[in-house]
Amino acid sequence: MIIIKKYQRLKDLRMDKELLQKDIAEILGTSRRQYSRWETGENELPMHHFIKLAEFYNVSLDYITGLSNIRRSFKD
Repeated sequence: MIIIKKYQRLKDLRMDKELLQKDIAEILGTSRRQYSRWETGENELPMHHFIKLAEFYNVSLDYITGLSNIRRSFKD
């Protein structure tokens, strides 16, 4: 299911970089608790944050949202 996949992808990308939720929250200008809600799917992550995270992790929006399993750079 795409909804579950996109939130798992957020966590996987963060953990691959050995970052904490608070680190990503700072990048997005929000609290750790709010980011946690997005990462678990409790709340919907706004599109502008998906774009910022895709840019930060250098992956495509399709990859970060779970629409593709092919990891492409953000600018491809």
